[in-house]
Amino acid sequence: MTKVLVVYYSKTGNTEEMAAEVEKGAIEGGADTRLKKATEVEMDDMRWADGIIIGSPTYFGLPAQEVKALIDKSIEVRRELENKVGAAFSSSKHRAGGRETTILAILQAMLVHGMVVCGDPISSGGHYGAASNGAPDEQARRECKELGKRVALLAEKLKD
Repeated sequence: MTKVLVVYYSKTGNTEEMAAEVEKGAIEGGADTRLKKATEVEMDDMRWADGIIIGSPTYFGLPAQEVKALIDKSIEVRRELENKVGAAFSSSKHRAGGRETTILAILQAMLVHGMVVCGDPISSGGHYGAASNGAPDEQARRECKELGKRVALLAEKLKD
C-alpha cells in the first residue's frame, strides 16, 4: 500500500483544516496516511512515506518557521527522499498574501531532495498546489482533497 505523510503547521486552524482534507484525499486514493504537525515529524516518518505533502500558513510570502525548521532538519535524510512524490498547500489571510511563493518555497526544497513534485494539471485551483484565503471554503477543501488523492495515485504509479 502506498504511504503518504501529510505535514502541516497551523496557528489559527486554517492550515490544519486543509491538512485534514488533504489526508482524506490521500485515503480516497488508496494510501495509508500519517497526519502530523511539522514539529512532531521524525525523519523516520519521511523515510516511511512514498509521498510527502507539506502545508504552511504564509508569513511574508514564505513558509512558517516550523515548516522551515523541518525542511532544514530534512538534510539528515537527503539521499533517502529521491523519487518520492511531493506536494504543498498554503493559506493566508489576504488574497494576495503570497500563497504561491510559500508553496513554491516548499516545492523548491523537495526538488533539492530529488523528489517528484506534483502540481495541479487540472487547474481547478492554483497551479502549484492547494491554497486557501483564510478558512478553507468548499472550493479549497475540494482542491485539498484532490491534491491528496493525486499524490497517492502518482506515488503508487512510481512505486512500480
